[in-house]
Amino acid sequence: MDRVKSFYSKNREVSRLIIIMIAWLVFMLLTQAGKFFTGANFLTMAGQFPEYGLMALGGMLCMMTGGIDLSVVGTANMTTIISVYVMNWIFGVDGTMPAGFSVVIFLIAVLTGCVVGAFNGFLISELKVPPILATLGVNQLITGLCIVITGGSAVSSFPKQFCDIFSSNLFGVIPVRVIVFILVAVIIWFMLERSTYGTKLRLYGSSAHVAEFSGINTKKLVFKTYMTSSVCASIGGLMMLSTYASARADYGSNYTMQSILLIVLGGVSPNGGKGRLSGVVAAIILLKFIESGINRFRSVSTYYVTLIWGAVLILALVIDYFSARPKKVKVK
Repeated sequence: MDRVKSFYSKNREVSRLIIIMIAWLVFMLLTQAGKFFTGANFLTMAGQFPEYGLMALGGMLCMMTGGIDLSVVGTANMTTIISVYVMNWIFGVDGTMPAGFSVVIFLIAVLTGCVVGAFNGFLISELKVPPILATLGVNQLITGLCIVITGGSAVSSFPKQFCDIFSSNLFGVIPVRVIVFILVAVIIWFMLERSTYGTKLRLYGSSAHVAEFSGINTKKLVFKTYMTSSVCASIGGLMMLSTYASARADYGSNYTMQSILLIVLGGVSPNGGKGRLSGVVAAIILLKFIESGINRFRSVSTYYVTLIWGAVLILALVIDYFSARPKKVKVK
């Protein structure tokens, strides 16, 4: 019992999410056990969450600095469009792409993310543009560029071997997308918990001036953070490409809101300086469970899902606000 109390006190955000998750699973067990608790349903859920989950992992780092990245969806769509055009240029619209070339596409995605992230970092650290305005402007810029390139229509003619690779399951059980998500999550965990980057990030998020006076290169830190976020978004874009089997400038338009919801719900403070990977991962799993569970009820329209997420986001922000307020100490 003492161990449980100790875990709860040290991991309040994660513990709350686990309690909510257990309550939801019990509710689904009592109401939709035959539809929800199936191997096919869990396999479907596992193949869907990495898209916005990767965006949330990168966006978490930005919010820990006290900023925000609103360019994740635009970055993801630009990555898909560039990848499709590269594949068509090399192999042709109806050509066959060797499986090994997926590594090249992956590297192109990383490079695209680095370029977009560096641009965000430059605007924020060098030109002192507020993160919300800088990333929103960059998102509109690259989305407009994607519309110009594609003419506003979807590009669906390209070698589909790429989609087959990322839509496949390892040993017929584990989706490749989940493996990619886990690898990225492990890298970010190492950055936060086993390197000086995590300490610097939390210090900068708590007080940028203190971090600067401590000798931290804050400009380099911001650059690295926003580049990492954009790289995560680009990899998420590859997951989107394998899902839709096409590239378009406006795919995943609701992922921005979903990723912010996951970050805040996972215990990351919008004011910066606070956040753990475990909380965000727990929020990702919980959100997918709830979304899949809602879809099991025929009487509930899927259009209500967006409404529910908006309400949950506001509630999470309110809870974060009151939990961050200093407690009044009574003096006797």
